[in-house]
Amino acid sequence: MKKINVTKSYLPPYEEYITEIKKIWDNNILTNYGPINIELQNKLEKYLDIDKVHFVNNGTIALLLAIDCLGLENVDIITTPFSFIATASSIVWQKCKPIFVDINPESLNIDPEKIEEKITPRTKAILAVHCFGIPCDVEKIQEIAQKNNLFVIYDAAHAFGVKYKNKSLLSYGDISCCSLHATKIYHSVEGGLCVVNNKKYEEKMEAIKKFGTINNSYKFIGINAKNSEFHAAMGICVLNHLDEIILTRKRIYQQYVKELKDLVEIPSIPKECEYNYIYFPVIFKSEERLLRVVARLNENNIYPRRYFYPSLSSLNIFGNTEKCEISLDISKRILCLPFDTYIENKDIKLICKIIRECEESI
Repeated sequence: MKKINVTKSYLPPYEEYITEIKKIWDNNILTNYGPINIELQNKLEKYLDIDKVHFVNNGTIALLLAIDCLGLENVDIITTPFSFIATASSIVWQKCKPIFVDINPESLNIDPEKIEEKITPRTKAILAVHCFGIPCDVEKIQEIAQKNNLFVIYDAAHAFGVKYKNKSLLSYGDISCCSLHATKIYHSVEGGLCVVNNKKYEEKMEAIKKFGTINNSYKFIGINAKNSEFHAAMGICVLNHLDEIILTRKRIYQQYVKELKDLVEIPSIPKECEYNYIYFPVIFKSEERLLRVVARLNENNIYPRRYFYPSLSSLNIFGNTEKCEISLDISKRILCLPFDTYIENKDIKLICKIIRECEESI
């Protein structure tokens, strides 16, 4: 029996990648923002219709760079408890404190109606997440930030290729950060992006990703966030197929919706959003029901994943006392089903059949 995981990384045709990496042997440049890195950045800027993209070595480094670039240290940063741990741990790593604000149960993103009550004189930024690529309420968050003189950073790890009101979702906030990890819809094996929309900080971002240097002169305390030419080559190859990948995933997404819409809750995609179909999350009526489905799927060698569990606000490592009840509740009931470019129709039908049998047996 074959194993079906929550995702399977897309790989472009082997010959295409070989053609790209042959250039590395031709020019003998492996890293340090070589010509393939520069070519990738230019292609990404054109694809996203964004002035400047910084290609870095992973999405977590992108978050660290964003926080550092804005000069945030020993301050409070408002964020969501419903995300991967890197969102909050990046805040702590930069010697700041995450202040968790509960989520909206419809969008699964930070609830802007609950942000202002958490703002204190120590609050200097909002770090929000476009969870599952669903846009945050960017207008309301920007309004709150301007009113309270706060920076806005977006963890857009899931949001590559998503547009909101005909603009790339990465074009919102002072800085947006994206993950290009192998599990993402668009990837470079390992990689990340920083998009600095507040141009006041563009030069600093350019410097700190390269040890803090400008024209071989040290101007800031920086870090090595450079990525290799091999990773950039993969990024170019995958980008060539991205529109096709998204169309394939849209078809799979619609098939899942057709099969499951009467059984489980499926987060809705806003009308003004051009979506990327990165995950297929479903919300069960109880954790007990979820666990029953997971057990049955595992018996059939099918392995979904509990994104995002547990709620970050429940972890003692962050020293936070906020319970964030909505995040706590949904994190126990949400499951991401297997969803990738390669999944077969018969596998989707089997997954949905198992879920239906579990739900109807109650």
